[in-house]
Amino acid sequence: MPFAFDPTQPGNPERRSNGGRRILIVEDEPTIADTLRYAMNTEGFETEHYLLGHEALLALQNRSFALALLDIGLPDINGIDLLREMRKFTSLPVIFLTARNTELDRILGLEIGADDYVAKPFSPREVVARVRTVLRRTSHAPATIQTLAFHLDNQGQHIHYHGTLLTLTRYEFLLLKTLLEEPLRIFSRVQLMQKIWAAPDHSMERTVDTHIKTLRGKLAAVCPDEQPIHTHRNQGYSLQP
Repeated sequence: MPFAFDPTQPGNPERRSNGGRRILIVEDEPTIADTLRYAMNTEGFETEHYLLGHEALLALQNRSFALALLDIGLPDINGIDLLREMRKFTSLPVIFLTARNTELDRILGLEIGADDYVAKPFSPREVVARVRTVLRRTSHAPATIQTLAFHLDNQGQHIHYHGTLLTLTRYEFLLLKTLLEEPLRIFSRVQLMQKIWAAPDHSMERTVDTHIKTLRGKLAAVCPDEQPIHTHRNQGYSLQP
């Protein structure tokens, strides 16, 4: 869904310098936003709050953030569509805030690149804990990994395969990154879900298989004679670098 930026709309930012501790909050209910900001600030995070999705998109193009908290029910753009727009230019970790908690909504949000999903009403402390968990999972990794076939750039969120830049979705990137960081290790589907998806569910195991299939297709398009991702019957997947 195309989305037009409107630079005439006012924002509501607290501008700070340290993007590594700055949390973007996109929430159209001021009371909820104020509660989240207070909880995050109390725990040492900095915050910027926006009422509308297009304001947040402009902020993301001009400043760095550690993570975004996105309300799904925004007045100008659905939060899922907002995340789709974000994924065109950033792999910033995202936690959805929503009054809806159906399996379909949750799976859709995770499929397009959210890292976690918190249903309203929620405890601010729970949100802070989820933020810390996602940041731990996405932050602690070597800057680069180089093998004969692969080059992983964690800071740039890029992976080259035989010198070719792979065009990957967020979850394809995270899956391949996970396999690259521990080559030859066999990861079960559950382990991959736990490492990559914040709220794994056994009903989502098929999601891992789907992403592995698309990854294999993209690798084969570069080098048809190699099959670096191996399937281990009743065990899971591993990567031969």
